[in-house]
Amino acid sequence: MFDSKGIVLGVDPGLSHCGYGAIRRAPSGPESLAYGEISTDPASDVAERLLVLADELTELIEGLAPTVLVVERILFQNNAKTAISVGQASGVVLLTAARVGIPVVIYSPNEVKLAVTGSGAAPKRQVQLMVTRLLNLEAVPGSPDAADALALALCHLQSAHLRSLGDATKSAPGLVNAISAALARESAS
Repeated sequence: MFDSKGIVLGVDPGLSHCGYGAIRRAPSGPESLAYGEISTDPASDVAERLLVLADELTELIEGLAPTVLVVERILFQNNAKTAISVGQASGVVLLTAARVGIPVVIYSPNEVKLAVTGSGAAPKRQVQLMVTRLLNLEAVPGSPDAADALALALCHLQSAHLRSLGDATKSAPGLVNAISAALARESAS
């Protein structure tokens, strides 16, 4: 599901602010191609805001031509209003990807934190700092949603790399299995 030379587009769904981050593997390590956020006007009707999100995401996908889109699994949130709007935005992201024929991969927040920081319980600030470091960015992304989207893309790049190592190193399946088991434990907790 991933071409090692392809572009990974991470999307952190949100109705007011939808973060995005596009990266690819380069000889020197992961390389950031674009990141930012799609914002919608809170004063507008929800249907209009979802349409704006879909249109801007479609334009972004057409411009970047990613080979895979990565989103975060929605987990229960204490605020029902926030959970509903994030769910609506996530649905638009998934529908948009399906319409343009891009495969979608979904990771849990713990999987993303583990891949980027080494700890599934890392605080948001640590994730932002590691994204900045891993991508050699000049500064922490101004939008936390963009940083989260870049973290999603990095998680997928790391996961794809581990899968390719598993394919290429049949003599060391124990290491790959141990890492996969650790990821599974993190996502279950």
